[in-house]
Formats: sequence, structure tokens, C-alpha cells
Amino acid sequence: MDTKQLTTAQNASDLKPSLEKHVSALLTILAEVHGHDQLVLKAGKLDSLELMQSEKIEDRVLALERLVHEDPTIVDPRPPEEVDEVLDELEDYLADLLARRTVEDQVEAKVSTKMQERHMEYIRDLRTQVLKEEGGPDNAQTLKKFAELEILEQRSLSRSSVDLMRPQNLDEVVGQSEAIKSLLTKLSSPYPQHILLYGPPGVGKTTVARLALQVAKDKAYTPFAENAPFVEVDGTTLRWDPREVTNPLIGSVHDPIYQGARRDLAEGSVPEPKLGLVTEAHGGVLFIDEIGELDPVLQNKLLKVLEDKRVVFESSYYDPHDPQIPKYIHQLFTKGAPADFVLIGATTRDPSEISPAFRSRCAEVFFDPLTPPDIVQIVYAASRRLETRLEPGVADLVAEYTIEGRRATRLLADAYSAALYRGDGMPDDVKVTTADMADVIQSARLSSFTGAKAAAGREVGRILGLGVSGYLGSVLEIEAVAFPSKEPGKGRVRFNDTAGSMAKDSVFNAASVFRALTGQQLDDFDVHVNVVGGGNIDGPSAGVAILAAIISAVQGLPIPQDIAVTGEISLRGKVKAVGGLHAKIYGAKQGGVKRVFVPKDNMDNLPQFTEEIQIVPIDHVAEFLAQIFQKEFPPKPFSVAN
Repeated sequence: MDTKQLTTAQNASDLKPSLEKHVSALLTILAEVHGHDQLVLKAGKLDSLELMQSEKIEDRVLALERLVHEDPTIVDPRPPEEVDEVLDELEDYLADLLARRTVEDQVEAKVSTKMQERHMEYIRDLRTQVLKEEGGPDNAQTLKKFAELEILEQRSLSRSSVDLMRPQNLDEVVGQSEAIKSLLTKLSSPYPQHILLYGPPGVGKTTVARLALQVAKDKAYTPFAENAPFVEVDGTTLRWDPREVTNPLIGSVHDPIYQGARRDLAEGSVPEPKLGLVTEAHGGVLFIDEIGELDPVLQNKLLKVLEDKRVVFESSYYDPHDPQIPKYIHQLFTKGAPADFVLIGATTRDPSEISPAFRSRCAEVFFDPLTPPDIVQIVYAASRRLETRLEPGVADLVAEYTIEGRRATRLLADAYSAALYRGDGMPDDVKVTTADMADVIQSARLSSFTGAKAAAGREVGRILGLGVSGYLGSVLEIEAVAFPSKEPGKGRVRFNDTAGSMAKDSVFNAASVFRALTGQQLDDFDVHVNVVGGGNIDGPSAGVAILAAIISAVQGLPIPQDIAVTGEISLRGKVKAVGGLHAKIYGAKQGGVKRVFVPKDNMDNLPQFTEEIQIVPIDHVAEFLAQIFQKEFPPKPFSVAN
């Protein structure tokens, strides 16, 4: 053996202990990774058991290679000079394997923890469900409160008199035949219209609207289903937040943070749309009483819904790609909520005070004020529902103090209670007397709603004019007195300021026309014109009446007291058209007037209820004066020269 071979053998002999330790360490690591039993099984499958127990380091390295790579086709042992390189490769491989196994163990531990948490949540949900099925979260205290509520539910008073005496069908509604017909023609159609109802309070607008829908449902050609809803709301009580935090009419979105959506939605940061009354009324009627009181911005939002027939919801919290959002919320945010309904709005305001945008989209129906005969009929109908008898004169007494059907039935209900208390009898044997009704009227501190009334005969310096307030007309008593002035040409004309500036202008116009018609100078007289009661005349319609009162006072000509007149007077004596003619003629009928003189230009818009009163058109004031004074007043051209 030469020197070189001897040196190599010596080095191999020195390295053998360190290689054996290295191989043993790698086998130990491999056993920790796979487990000792699994490693033995794997070695058997790879024909490596004998190699692992071999005395030769090369065999054990070969066994280690087969086990690490799981490859039984590796058959040739490595030469001694390559053992170190092979062991380094196997060491790197085992390091990677050990690192992966460590990470996998950590992940498995986390997965196991999460699964345990989910399992516990599932168990809690199951327990909650079981509790609900077996009695819920109640305890002895909550069950006691529930029992108390059940006892309270069993107690009830008889239904209110308002419900009892309300008409149950359209035939029972008094004094509104024209309005009912107009409303039905607009609602009972294949193409129903939005409608605005005008009229004074207490004439049955809400009741008629509700009953009209029932009639429309019975028509096969209308779009209303049998279960079409009638949603009623008062415009004076509708409150909303401009920030859209809440909007009971249109609908709003409850964000999970600020408004607080439902618990299960809030936990997932899901916004919750809240549907409004417009969606609740879908397919039916949305009735808004006192619609003129709605906030202007809310009115515009309602108009938008009327146009689109749908409500759109928006929220910065809505994520269309969130799989946790329920389908119905997805649909509300993407398509909106249906809101196809017929709007019926009622108001006691004048049409000029209602939004033009609403009026342009709605048909208009006008309810007439009730007449005293209407009130009498309502009182008798209500007494039949109360199953009580009325002394003669009770209904007439009610008609003298109110023209509202609702108040009339309330007065009767109060008088019925007074009669029952007075007689200490049974409800089925009660008779309401005029004394009972008089006591109720006195305790309510009511006064007769009728002002001046027509009378037989003639009087000097007194004439009846006509005024209107809201939808109610009334008779105005206008009087005048005249005395020769102390100095000719220095007379004065006085007029009560409480009647309004327009009425004062009418006095001055009448003074000019007085001179043109009579040839007399009004300055030669001290004239005092008075509207009895200080009624505020908000227009020039009292001009003709004031002129007639002045002429009567100056010339001593008596005026019939069963007539009334309305009309603006021009400086040339022409009688101009006036507004509110329906209400004025109604007021004339209430006051017992037999003849009403109206401007000729108003004859085209007379009301329907004129059969009990004579309507006389006038074009020039001279025509009117000639009829009431039975004296010719030829119209003279008026000029400054006169």
C-alpha cells in the first residue's frame, strides 16, 4: 500500500464515527416526523429494514435515502467521498419537511380551535332553539306580566259613539250625492285617478273615501283586488327626518351602526330597509287627511313615488357582493319596493293653497257644506243607531248650532248620556229632550253659527251682503246712516276698519258711483257705514251692497230684508264677477234669503242647490237699484266733469 492509499484509509477511519452520528441523528429526526412505528412500516415497504441495521455506513445512508425520498428503486450505495454531500442534501430536505410539518401542525391547531368555537356557537343556537320551543326565555316574573296583559286584554268598553254612528255605506252619507258620484266615477274605473277632496271639516270626506274603495272592489273592471288595502294617515302628524334616518311615509334605511338594524343584520354590517306607508298601500288606496299640511319636501318625495310607482333605497353600507345579505334586501336595493297605489288626499284648505304639482296630477272633488236639513237628517239617523227616541225639536236645535256632521253626532251622544244620567234608566228606554240638548250646548259654550237672517218687510239703510270664509258662506248685515253735514261740502264718510281695507275701498267706489247715479254730492252728508259684527271682508264683493245701503240712508228708501247681493262695483257702475259663489249662495240659504242678486258674469258657474232660492243676474248697479227701490236709476256716463 502506497503512502496515498494509507492516508485516505486513515482519514476514512477518522470520519466514520462522525458520519455514524450524523446518520443516526437524521434517522432520529425522521422517526420524530413520521413516528417510530410508522417509520418501521415505511422501511419494510421500501426494503430498508436490513439496510438500517447494517454495519456499513453506506447501507444506512442508502436506507436513509430511500426513506426520505420514499423511493425503493435507489439501489446503489454512495461511494464514501459522496456520503457527506448526500447527507447534506438529506438534511436540507428533512429541515424543509420538518418546517412544513410544524406549520401544518400550527394550522391544524388553529383550525381545531375555530371548529371548536363554531361547535360551541352551534350548541348555543341549539340550546336557544330548544328554549324557544319549550317555553322561550320566560321566567316567573315575565310570565306574570304576560298574564296581567292577558287580563287587561279581556277588559273592554263598548265601542265609541263615533264608530257606532259613522255611516256604514254610501247611502247613509247625507248631503254629498254630487261629491260621491264624482268620486266614484274617478275611482271605480279601469284607470283610477289620484284624487283631492276639498271641503269643510265634518262633512264625511274620510268616510266616503273608505266606502268608495269598497264599491270599487265590487266592480269587475277595476284593478282593485278583494284585499286591496285602505291605508289612512293624517298629514298633520307625519314627521320625518330630512337626513332620511326615518320616513314613515316613503320608507327609510336603518344602517347597522347609526340607526341599528336587526341584530342578526347589524352583526354582519348589513343595512336594513324599512318599508313605508306607500308600499303598505300598494294595490289599494293611500288616504292622507289634511294633505295640505305635509312638509313641502315630503310632498316632492311623494310626487316622485307617484311618478315611478316604486321606492328606491340607498345606503353606503350596502355591498352587492356580500354573500351574507338576504335576498329580499338585495332586491330592495337593486329594484326598490313597489308602490303602485291611488292617492286620495283630503283638505279643508282652499285649492289655491295646495301645491300646483299635486293639483296637476289629481282629479278634484268638492264636498258641499251641510245644510240645516242635512244636520237634522244626520241626527235622526244617529238616534236610530243609538236606539233612542228624540223629543220634537232636538234635531232642529242641533242644526242651529253646528253644520258639521261629526259634531252633530257628538252632541247627540252627549245629550244621550245626559238623558240616561238624568233618568237613571236603562239604555233601551231613553228619550233625549230639548232640555238635555240645551244643557249640552250650554256646557260646550256653543253659539249659533248663523249670523244675520232674512226677514219680511223693508228697512232703510240696511241690506244683506254675502261673505265667505274657507268653504262656508255667511250673510253679512251692512247698515248705513246719513245726516246733512253742518257745512255743505264738508261731510265725512266713516267706516269700521275691522271690516278690512278692501271693504273701505268699496265705500270710496260707492261714493263716486253715488254721485253719478243720483246727481247728489255725498260730501253734503255725514255718512257712517257699518258691517255689523265687524266681519272681515277680504274682497271687493260688498261694493254693490254698500252702495245700496248709502243710497237708502241718504234718500230714505227702504230695502227688502229677504234679499242679498254680492258683486264688485266699478267706477262706472258695472257689477263685476266675484269668487266663492257656491259658499255664498249656501250661506244665503242658511240665512233664509229668498232672492240673491249675483253678477251676470257668474251665471255660468252656479251651484246645483239653487232650487230653493231665486238667483237674479245683474250687469249694472242701476238694474239692481231699480228692482229693490222700485225706482228708476238710469245709468249715467261717469266722468270728472260730472
